[in-house]
Amino acid sequence: MIGLAEIAEGVRTGRLDPVVLVEEALQRAEDAKHLNAVVHLDADGARKAAADHARTGALAGVPVLVKEIIEVDGLPYRCGSASMDELGRRDAEVVARLRTAGAIVIGLSHTHEFAYGCTGTSNRVGPCRNPHEPSRMTGGSSSGAGAAVAAGIVPLAIGTDTAGSVRIPAALCGVVGFKPEYGTLPVDGVFPLATSLDHVGVLTNTVADAAYAIAALTGTTPVERTPERLGVVVNDEYLDCTPEVEAAWSLSISRLSTIDVRLPDWAESFQAAADLQGPEAAANHAGRDTSRYQPDVQERLREAAAVPRSRYDAARARAGELTKAVDEILSQVDALITPTVLTTAPPIDAVDSPAGALAVRAQLLRNTRLANLTRHPAITIPLPTQGLPAGLQVIAKDNNQATGAAHWIEEQLR
Repeated sequence: MIGLAEIAEGVRTGRLDPVVLVEEALQRAEDAKHLNAVVHLDADGARKAAADHARTGALAGVPVLVKEIIEVDGLPYRCGSASMDELGRRDAEVVARLRTAGAIVIGLSHTHEFAYGCTGTSNRVGPCRNPHEPSRMTGGSSSGAGAAVAAGIVPLAIGTDTAGSVRIPAALCGVVGFKPEYGTLPVDGVFPLATSLDHVGVLTNTVADAAYAIAALTGTTPVERTPERLGVVVNDEYLDCTPEVEAAWSLSISRLSTIDVRLPDWAESFQAAADLQGPEAAANHAGRDTSRYQPDVQERLREAAAVPRSRYDAARARAGELTKAVDEILSQVDALITPTVLTTAPPIDAVDSPAGALAVRAQLLRNTRLANLTRHPAITIPLPTQGLPAGLQVIAKDNNQATGAAHWIEEQLR
């Protein structure tokens, strides 16, 4: 598997042709149409960009997909919703940075409508399907990004993460998903869900590629940091896994040297994150005609609008306290690890009933929300499994610490 740095170097030196790279990516996208991971393929635009490529940049010639809630000049801007039918009028800042770094945008990836869902099943064009078993969901909301990288369509996809939306599909599809520190990548030009919690992140095949992509998009140099003290979270709620995930988690943990760490009360942190997200999402959709939204998104917005201001204010205050508490824990260990998601990919039809949808959401969201609330970087890497993919989540104090710990664990688990 060739990495992002190797692709870019090959293009810069003339060993690789961006035209060939784009044609191969377009063909892979065509071959994987049944997954519904790509909602718009900009073949003409990608071919022109490849033909005119200057063969420069840290991401020179790298084919990339952009989540459809991120505005791309001249491409459909629909956010997965039948209520929108617009064209992007400009590039979001992260897209402009991709182009400056030499990447070639080949199209838009599937999102759960308006990024307001963790399953990837609600979109104007239907659900996104897991490459490992198409009857199963990808997770969301960066559903197409996870499926596209896992299916080999592109080596890099840009997603967003408000409560786990990069890490959940990465874990369920068996790839790396990195939500860096809050504000690392700009949200300018991204349709907002909850501004206190929204992050832009990347999905790749390896931790090295994730670190490289963030460095390329921020103009920084990644610094490798090997962890000396890994804290494994032992709160019961974070370990309430299905047997398949439990087996993969236990085997992997047995190969690592860790110390037990207890995080702040799970129920309190989860509720604080929900009470921040809900009112902010409701405000961002205020005044819009929601009658053509997907039913689950409509319901979520109704619930969000019912959160009183007092709960929102209390959640903001509690977020600061919980962030300090996690900072204190991270002053004693180099990184925290948990299962990313408590289950492997559920069947798509598991969300057909309200009770089923509630149960699935609880399993998918439980372990990812904290890092959005505290704004710490969090990255998921695949666990070795015998069946469907599962993920291990690393939370750290800064981006380099997160990728350093994740890369070290990735090597230990090979």
